[in-house]
Amino acid sequence: MTEGDDARVGLRERKKRETRVALSQATIGLCVQRGWDNVTVEDIAAAANVSVRTFRNYFSSKAEAIAAGHLERMRRIADSLRARPATEPLWDSIAHAVQAQFVPQGDTVGSPRDRRWTDGLRLMLAEPALQGEVVKANAAAQEELAKAIAERTGTDVTRDVYPQLVAAVIGASSAVAVEHCLRADPPAPLAPTLREVFDRVAAGLPTP
Repeated sequence: MTEGDDARVGLRERKKRETRVALSQATIGLCVQRGWDNVTVEDIAAAANVSVRTFRNYFSSKAEAIAAGHLERMRRIADSLRARPATEPLWDSIAHAVQAQFVPQGDTVGSPRDRRWTDGLRLMLAEPALQGEVVKANAAAQEELAKAIAERTGTDVTRDVYPQLVAAVIGASSAVAVEHCLRADPPAPLAPTLREVFDRVAAGLPTP
């Protein structure tokens, strides 16, 4: 395969990834705004400016499209970890990578400025149809994170327990932070909550 072929394959894969992200974001946005039962695949395709057939080529359901957004975010966290300075303490790198992907343009999850979005997000995440897809997405996300942790720490993702352990902690910590913000009344801002969560983990979870 020539360099030109490699470039074309890379561009094609990048476009596919961008389409997946656009469909996932459209699905999340519509389901939060309108409610799970009030969103059709046709609505999602129109919002993403693609055909229904294109949606079906990527996802089998709304639930799969939403869960794919979580997996994509975790992949970006893994990519960000690889790009952080090698001399930076591991948990500082992890905290920076997670915060950059969960609150990249300001703190929207849990923001008291948009209570309707927070309430809609909470209802969407409680949808039973979504639970199985989230479990599958979490498993795939943990594998992606473990690979990045192994590269960062010089460990082996298949033989050493450490990469999988850290990857699981990242996923659980992020989920706890988001759930805490969504359940708080009034809703709590996500950025400082994530920072607190990872500071506590880095410190070894001392008793308060």
